Amino acid sequence: MHSLAGESVVVIGAGIGGLSTACYLADAGAEVRVIEKNEQLGGRASRLEKDGFRFDMGPSWYLMPDVFERFFATFNRSPSDYYDLTHLDPHYRIFFKDGDRVDVTSNLERTKAVFESYEDGAGEALERYLEKSRENYEVGMEHFVYEDRERLRDYLDLDVARQARGLSLLGSMQGHVENYFDHPKLQQIMQYTLVFLGGSPRNTPALYNLMSHVDFNLGVWYPEDGIGGVIDGIADLGRELGVTYETNRPATEIKGREGAFCVETPKGPLETDLVVSNADYAHTEQALLPPEKRGYDADYWASRTYAPSAFLCYLGVEGDVPDLAHHTLVLPTDWEHHFEQIFDEPAWPDDPAYYLCVPSETDDTVAPEGHSNLFVLVPVAPGLEDTPEIREEYRDFVLADIAEHTGTDLCDRIVFEETFSVDDFADRYNSFAGTALGMAHTLRQTSLFRPPHRSKEVDGLYFTGSYTTPGIGVPMCLISGELTAEKVVEDFGTNRAGT
Repeated sequence: MHSLAGESVVVIGAGIGGLSTACYLADAGAEVRVIEKNEQLGGRASRLEKDGFRFDMGPSWYLMPDVFERFFATFNRSPSDYYDLTHLDPHYRIFFKDGDRVDVTSNLERTKAVFESYEDGAGEALERYLEKSRENYEVGMEHFVYEDRERLRDYLDLDVARQARGLSLLGSMQGHVENYFDHPKLQQIMQYTLVFLGGSPRNTPALYNLMSHVDFNLGVWYPEDGIGGVIDGIADLGRELGVTYETNRPATEIKGREGAFCVETPKGPLETDLVVSNADYAHTEQALLPPEKRGYDADYWASRTYAPSAFLCYLGVEGDVPDLAHHTLVLPTDWEHHFEQIFDEPAWPDDPAYYLCVPSETDDTVAPEGHSNLFVLVPVAPGLEDTPEIREEYRDFVLADIAEHTGTDLCDRIVFEETFSVDDFADRYNSFAGTALGMAHTLRQTSLFRPPHRSKEVDGLYFTGSYTTPGIGVPMCLISGELTAEKVVEDFGTNRAGT
């Protein structure tokens, strides 16, 4: 990177994208200050600690280890300098609501046998599917994720066309998976990762079959101290590079221009040359900027397709939960109805697909001795009415569903409990309509169709995080930080224009 020595940068928001961007900019020589609205770093990757229990409040899957290795290697470090990793086996467990139970393990031959038990030839089909997924991952990451192609003409280059040949760029994940598997349960196993992208099988591009390579071939891992431990590691790296952090300091307004910005906060103004916002894109534009400096109007944000919100229960439980794996999915045999209640006719799901995380199965520091730590996550539509009465009723409904379909009755053993849902996402993270993730990865909201890293109206203002490319998820936000920093250096690095 060219030098940013002499430039000062305020990063608004200490989510993954903001923390990543800060590291790259500090490494390039800028004076970087990160301010965070809430009491801790991490954004949606916050932690809840109480009564001896420690919960990752948001992301809980450590996927795509190569992305983390690449990030730390940029600064001549390794993830192992900051945290250890444990490979999970099984990767995850699935309870189907008709009574079937499937463990997806690191042993491909065993997984092929499971697939074959549902459908003749499905084992070999899985091998073909994963080979295509690996190809899409390797080409897609190198040429379409780590390279930010933000204009249509960037896709008209002959080299780009050559690299894209054979990729599953068009069509939906539903159609792509149906080319390999007929059995609906096998289709669900290959599509569950869409929850990490905030989409459904029918509105997510087929390109994202690359997530199966992530799942089956790269493995599922648990970082020491959970995702919160990863946040600590990235923040420590930032400090080593000279980044300073301040929590409990929200931004209330962005004034000025490149070279003379003023970020207003309740603790007083911050003067800076450049600004990077890791706050939600819509919040930054609609709440922190005046109308004439917004790249998009309110109608634009209202017209987007948003990823789900979530109903979360953080539970401290007496005793063990032996039937549950570290990562457990509970799926109805037909999950179309649940997706319809998220994207088409928003309602609290009456036959939900949901996720259970039990880190105490792997890490005995997350719960007091003799207790289990788990949280329940039900994807729900953003913008739903969210009241204490609705939450209490839905909590009872979900706990009964868990008991019925996993054999794990939690109700009489709960010693700690806290819920988090639509209104909390809006209040704590300023997220549009309380979405948990941001804009969904539909075909019209992928790649160059996502909002850009550079402000369209304000020179020296940049954006990072899940609304920008490459999109949703911890690894993608880590890469977003790199792409944002590249834009800043391209615009303001001292070697620009031959100087």
